[in-house]
Amino acid sequence: MKILKYALFTIIGIIALGLITAAVVKSDYAVTREVTISKPKQQVFDYIKFIGNQDNYSVWNNKDPKMKKEKRGTDGTVGFVASWDSEMKDVGKGEQEIKAIKDGERIDMELRFMKPFTATDNAFMTTEALDSTTTKVQWGFNGKMPYPMNLMLLFMNMDKMLGDDLQKGLDNLKVVMEK
Repeated sequence: MKILKYALFTIIGIIALGLITAAVVKSDYAVTREVTISKPKQQVFDYIKFIGNQDNYSVWNNKDPKMKKEKRGTDGTVGFVASWDSEMKDVGKGEQEIKAIKDGERIDMELRFMKPFTATDNAFMTTEALDSTTTKVQWGFNGKMPYPMNLMLLFMNMDKMLGDDLQKGLDNLKVVMEK
């Protein structure tokens, strides 16, 4: 009986420690990558503002050739929504909506994941002219994990997990744009 009592107190202590730790651990994350493209800024921006063009460079859009895709609204404008649904666990189901556009400079999107987990994150792409024929493109994600799920951020390297795919996507974008 004493062993059971100690085991119970140990389990309660571990749970309490986890909850206390989660209360002080950061809950938000941000990941950004960039690439330089040998094309004028407006030409690059006019390409990336269309979510449909992500099929040509995004790693995520190309993980499952059988995924179902739907579009609502006018691509390249605020309010446009592109949704996906895949049987593959690492692709899942969700949608991306254009929330704001600053012509020639920035596009902001909201990502709403539905499967295999629910979450809402933000993404952005920016363009910056380095000279008249060279453009720096940044692509970033930021999100927040609710308490106590934020405890997972101690064990997950979001920069590595998302950053590698962001960089591959930007490298693909460079190839597409510089053809």
